[in-house]
Amino acid sequence: MSNTKYIFVTGGVTSSLGKGIISSSIAKLLVARGFSVTIQKLDPYINIDPGTLNPYEHGECFVTDDGAETDLDLGHYERFSNVPTSQANNVTTGVIYQSVITKERQGEYLGETVQVIPHITDEIKYRIKLLANRGDYDFIITEIGGTVGDIESLPFIEAVRQMRWELGSNCVVVHLTLVPYLAAAGELKTKPTQHSVKTLLESGVQPDIIVCRTEKHLSEGIRNKIALFCNVSPSSVIESIDAESIYEVPVLMREENLDLEILKKTNMPFDREPDLTDWEQFLYALKHPSGEVNIGLVGKYVELKDAYKSINESFIHASTSNGVRVKVQTVHSEFLNDSNVSEKLGKLDGILVAPGFGERGIEGKIAAIKFARENMIPFFGICLGMQCAVIEFGRNVLGYQGAHSTEFDKQTPHPVIDMMEMQKKISGLGGTMRLGSYPCKLTPGSKVFQVYMQENIKERHRHRFEFNNAYMKAYTTAGMNAVGINQKDNLVEIVELQNHPWFIGVQFHPEYRSTVARPHPLFVSFVKAAKDYADR
Repeated sequence: MSNTKYIFVTGGVTSSLGKGIISSSIAKLLVARGFSVTIQKLDPYINIDPGTLNPYEHGECFVTDDGAETDLDLGHYERFSNVPTSQANNVTTGVIYQSVITKERQGEYLGETVQVIPHITDEIKYRIKLLANRGDYDFIITEIGGTVGDIESLPFIEAVRQMRWELGSNCVVVHLTLVPYLAAAGELKTKPTQHSVKTLLESGVQPDIIVCRTEKHLSEGIRNKIALFCNVSPSSVIESIDAESIYEVPVLMREENLDLEILKKTNMPFDREPDLTDWEQFLYALKHPSGEVNIGLVGKYVELKDAYKSINESFIHASTSNGVRVKVQTVHSEFLNDSNVSEKLGKLDGILVAPGFGERGIEGKIAAIKFARENMIPFFGICLGMQCAVIEFGRNVLGYQGAHSTEFDKQTPHPVIDMMEMQKKISGLGGTMRLGSYPCKLTPGSKVFQVYMQENIKERHRHRFEFNNAYMKAYTTAGMNAVGINQKDNLVEIVELQNHPWFIGVQFHPEYRSTVARPHPLFVSFVKAAKDYADR
């Protein structure tokens, strides 16, 4: 732990500047230089985790191997660095206060008055250093959520101030800010950056490096001006110009010597250049596809791009493996039905029905699945998408009128999807689903076995409802096979159709495990099936 260096990434001026992408890019560059790195996100909201948050509020909820429901930035961390994250990599204000109050109730503070300083800040510092105790890391990158100046972020910024004082050169602060371009004036403006750094200074934190998000290149004069007014050297003013793809950012940061600045300031060796050969090959394949496939993403949050972030990124990973550009066309399931499904989906090469919760848009998803099944269009159902495939097959192939999930119709005559037995006695919502990585055994000879090319796999889950095994024989006889089983609890994890070129539904979330270095095989196979369909 004593040799671990800490990198704190803060943000100013406005939210959504891309702290997660900058943090991930720093991690990628340091890993490419041979260092061991992990990243964590400190979120200032009082929720314990984003598990109960509406996607419209917070975007996608990312799930780790150990079952933590986390911020979507952890998905970026894994996709860039190819290093799995855990519960310890995402900490919220809710977690901090819950822990401190629990300790107070148990008498651990020996009657002291519990205050923000030192008790809350000590807990924050403990959580930051916890990762160093769990692994031999050269660097721990900590992204502070929110924007400098927010009331809810102040305890985290104070903890950073204390750690800078305690750690000296073992700690560096990277501040991401905005340098806007005013078209009317025809110039970039540095004043927002100056005010952002001033706000950080008021909390006692001097940034070591300033990363400037901009849509125009920074001139030498602009860099020098920011350096002068913000107390940093000109080499520590880093340009982060808008990029066509987030995957270009590590290369741009390498060109700006961001990683070199960090290594110099933390007294770490920099005699080895970052090896981004594989990354650059990925970027080349991404920019030079030989064809295009159109895949429909059917869901009820499609107007919010972050709601299906991991799915969209998985398509990008899979596209380079197939040498094509995947053009994702979003289709709102709430406005889809049997009368317009042909018009909306008829020109697609593949259909993915997305995960989700709640009854809204369910019938539209079922209509999309029926269309894909009857017209031999490659179909991929994830979590609720798989459950809808089971419902559709029950209604339209097996003739089960009113077949449904008990999540949406407790009185259905055919509960082909039902709540898992272990979930029936649970009353709370937060962190109570079947979460995290579980094993699954595949049926040799099945399509999905040919995709994975192995019999035993592990995938990440986030659900309460499952295929009802009482209907297993009827489904198998009619041609929908359960080809992936969790043997411990006898749960159906994967179904596929016999007489269809590519029709697979999975109860888990494969998108959580897809990275640039290892595109998920199911997405790779699905995109290939869509490509073959387009060629036909």
